[in-house]
Amino acid sequence: MARTRRLPRSFYRRDPRVVAPELLNKVLRCGPLMARIVEVEAYDEDDPASHCHPGRTPRNQAMFGPPGHAYVYFNYGLHWCLNFVCGPEGHGSGVLIRALQPTHGLERMRERRGLDDERLLCAGPGRVGQALGITKALYGLPLDQPPFKVLAPDRRQPIDVVCGPRIGIRRAVDTPWRFGLAGSRYLSRRF
Repeated sequence: MARTRRLPRSFYRRDPRVVAPELLNKVLRCGPLMARIVEVEAYDEDDPASHCHPGRTPRNQAMFGPPGHAYVYFNYGLHWCLNFVCGPEGHGSGVLIRALQPTHGLERMRERRGLDDERLLCAGPGRVGQALGITKALYGLPLDQPPFKVLAPDRRQPIDVVCGPRIGIRRAVDTPWRFGLAGSRYLSRRF
């Protein structure tokens, strides 16, 4: 792996629509497992599709800060989903990790997911949660301390980013806050 640097918490202290595309091609480490971020979605408290829109609750409290922490929630009673808290503290916002390209720990991910197809291990937020072993125990933890680490290459290489409407929501369905790494075969769904 090329030389990398850990993203500081200050990276997340910005609008989620700015942070989201900048997370693409970064490497997420969760314990011994590592994967490249290839698809994300931005959410903000002013957005009717956001968990923060109704205001602060026990469930969404982590999304109100501090930035650079994990917001983990149980989706449809089936899957744990991982979000990175963004924006200024007190303002609810975050970035949902929608899809990853696995790089290290594939065997463990395959065991957890019960399948061999590398492309499908982390193609969707529920699959990301299952493959990485995301649980409620990770709720509110900082992204720059174990088990998490988010890494960026020392040399910034240009990437092609595609943008489109978010997936699996009922409100603000046309808002183009879904970002992906153009040409990645690991996306949850084509743009």
